Amino acid sequence: MGEPDQGRADALPSHVQLIQMGTAYWISRVLYAAAKLGLADHLGEGSRNAGELAGPTRTHAPSLHRLMRRLASLGVVSEDGDHRFRLTPLGEALKTGAPGSARATILALAGHWYWRVWDNFLYSLETGLPAFEKAWGMLEFDYLAKNPEEATYFNEAMIGFHSADPPAVAAAYDFSTFKTVVDVGGGTGNLLATILSRHTGPRGILADLPHVVREASSLIEARGLAHRMTTEAIDFFKTVPGGGDAYLLSHVVHDWNEDQCLMILGNCRKAIKPNGRLLIIEMVLPPGDAPHPGKLLDMVMLVGPGGRERTAEEYGALVARADFRLTRVVPTASAVSVVEAVPA
Repeated sequence: MGEPDQGRADALPSHVQLIQMGTAYWISRVLYAAAKLGLADHLGEGSRNAGELAGPTRTHAPSLHRLMRRLASLGVVSEDGDHRFRLTPLGEALKTGAPGSARATILALAGHWYWRVWDNFLYSLETGLPAFEKAWGMLEFDYLAKNPEEATYFNEAMIGFHSADPPAVAAAYDFSTFKTVVDVGGGTGNLLATILSRHTGPRGILADLPHVVREASSLIEARGLAHRMTTEAIDFFKTVPGGGDAYLLSHVVHDWNEDQCLMILGNCRKAIKPNGRLLIIEMVLPPGDAPHPGKLLDMVMLVGPGGRERTAEEYGALVARADFRLTRVVPTASAVSVVEAVPA
């Protein structure tokens, strides 16, 4: 079967386009195998043949050569006349700890635990329930709490996956008028720290589960923000810090079902000042046929945590149920937008 040609995709017969879409997981599994075996780390800065790599990777050398040859055709490695392989600039990004966390993201989202979830995709379509629970007998975040290795890859993947968002949000929205910005479910504080670094007026409160905010101190210190940024351990289904001028919910709302979203938004409504701003940072889906990465991520939300991506109109309806009024949607240089709402 031939390689997809992105520049000429529309010129291909319809059946060829569909078959290429349907077999795209072949490439996914090739990349997953490369990440799992740590091939980029084993190659390092040099060149090695499959025989030299077979021992460290515990693989069958002729079969490994076939994998490496396929990776070469994808531009991940290059093969010389002696059948030795060297990393390309693209392949360098597959090393452990490389900027963007590609290896961790592939291990997390193309690995066995999520592969099994997608095997139950039709269950979600038939029932509206998360395939994750069908596959593993528990919800996604409960699974991660019990499987620390997958959780580590997942957390690193989320940082890499959303790495463009914090600077884009900080640049697109004017936070300078706020005195206190509360980041609800803000993880280890990357977004809030980026905002405070760009806008020197506000102070920030990072609010998340106890074990999450404990890990934020090193980032806060490294950014020189200990005098302006504090942490508060919470369960956002029960309460959020009071008195904020702006409440951030970044990649939080899309994780949860409607009732759970209303619990989180309801707690923000109780806590926010009368003239405050609720800022939901998510991929806002364009209407109609327009392509957007959020339309694929919406499928991930369906099978995984059970949440969803939304259009601007759908966000307006959601926040109205929590006694907010949507005022505007601010696009950013990344795939996310800032959905701004005020107390109704």
